[in-house]
Amino acid sequence: MNREQRLAMADAAAERAASNARDAERYARTDDHRHKTAPLAAAGALWADIARAHTAIAQALPETEDADV
Repeated sequence: MNREQRLAMADAAAERAASNARDAERYARTDDHRHKTAPLAAAGALWADIARAHTAIAQALPETEDADV
């Protein structure tokens, strides 16, 4: 797996983290769904950790060479 692929995976994981955070915030505002807040927040934190891990791995890899060169 090359650097660009890792960065794409980090981006996808960050998007999922943000989505979970938005959902947790929305559910926290309603009494009927407040019980969903903590699990969604935990899932969002996990996805943020995954994004950071992919970013760290990408940083350690050599830059991706252009195929056109």
